[in-house]
Amino acid sequence: MILLGSFLNALFIIMGALIGRVFRNIPEKMKETALSIIGLAVAVLGIQMGFESDNFVIVIISLVIGTALGEWFDLDRMFNRFGQWVESLLTRGKDKKSNSSIAEGFVTASLIFVIGSMAILGALDSGLRNDHDVLITKGIIDGFTSIILASTLGIGVLLSAVPVFIYQGAIALLAGAISVYIPEAALDLFIREMTATGGIMIMAIGLNIAGLTKIRIANLLPSIIIVGVIVTILFVFQ
Repeated sequence: MILLGSFLNALFIIMGALIGRVFRNIPEKMKETALSIIGLAVAVLGIQMGFESDNFVIVIISLVIGTALGEWFDLDRMFNRFGQWVESLLTRGKDKKSNSSIAEGFVTASLIFVIGSMAILGALDSGLRNDHDVLITKGIIDGFTSIILASTLGIGVLLSAVPVFIYQGAIALLAGAISVYIPEAALDLFIREMTATGGIMIMAIGLNIAGLTKIRIANLLPSIIIVGVIVTILFVFQ
């Protein structure tokens, strides 16, 4: 089931938001420790994915070229500016007394859960491999984050589950549809190298969550496209 990962991710957000409304006073130390542990667990998942590669040279070349392109276009800044634009668009003209709390919770949570590398990588994994580990892991992170957000921003956080499901589900379905038209051998190679390349990014995300690094993950995303280009070249000229 291609949409399973997206569904579970949305479900974790809903559960977290409901828990957050019940337990509104979570100790700061508990939040910090839990986030650090989750970050390390995500890093381990990334390392595990990294070992999927049969030709790590493809992974290295893809990451170097992809990151150079990402830094050139400064995708991280573009993602942040897009998030700020969406936030200003959705909150413009709102009745501050009656709607501001719900709107703030919805917008803030949606931007955190949707605009991120893990959402794209996880959805691709669901669509191409029917493997939902990344999205389920993301769902656990989002669920814990929604507990914190809902405890301060209100029930609007729960509504963010809708755009998360639609966004990730659409990517997964599109990836699954496209994969039908790609030769099986080429698709297998792309999936292995894409998984390994994505694993490096997932590891970086985990280290960021744990507070050990400050890597601009969005700038690494073109690496996935470079993997596809390299695989295509290999099969055209073999």
